[in-house]
Amino acid sequence: MSEDVNEIKERIRLRFVKVATDPTAPQRHPHGPASAKKLGYDPAEIDALPTVVTESFAGVGNPLGLHALRPGETVVDIGCGAGVDSILAARKVGPSGRVIGVDMTAEMVKKATDNAVAAAVPNVEFHQREADRLPAGDGTVDVVISNGVFNLCTDKPKVLAEVYRVLRPGGRLQMADILLNETVTDEQVEKKGAWSD
Repeated sequence: MSEDVNEIKERIRLRFVKVATDPTAPQRHPHGPASAKKLGYDPAEIDALPTVVTESFAGVGNPLGLHALRPGETVVDIGCGAGVDSILAARKVGPSGRVIGVDMTAEMVKKATDNAVAAAVPNVEFHQREADRLPAGDGTVDVVISNGVFNLCTDKPKVLAEVYRVLRPGGRLQMADILLNETVTDEQVEKKGAWSD
């Protein structure tokens, strides 16, 4: 790896600070409510959220579409960003459920916290943390969701070990992400850009 891990993390952080603080600025990746709809989110659910909630959506898929969340479940959202998945999950698990969003970017955590208030969702909380230090006890979580975050983690085995630690027996990981397969050449990888692009 040619870049220092801290340098990579800082470049990733700055990328998402921009999405949080200036969602109308040009980005290298799709974002916002139109992107969420293209990725398979229910348009009615997205349209029902205040615009301020969806404007900084920066996911790569729809982890909530993989399996229905049930009332009363505890969910952890790794790399929650502006909180769209967390807020939708909180609505699905209902008042007897709980959602914990974590993001490495203070600006996204603030935006997600404000967005939960704007969406009138009280059963969600947000923490500034990295994916390898989740604020949940051993075996206390029913579902871990993640949307476009694992590809940005520099120590994937450590993050997966942390997911395994917090999940209850029979719990599940629902994730959407991007990856390179074995047939991708080094030249193609170079064209894809850096970790923080």
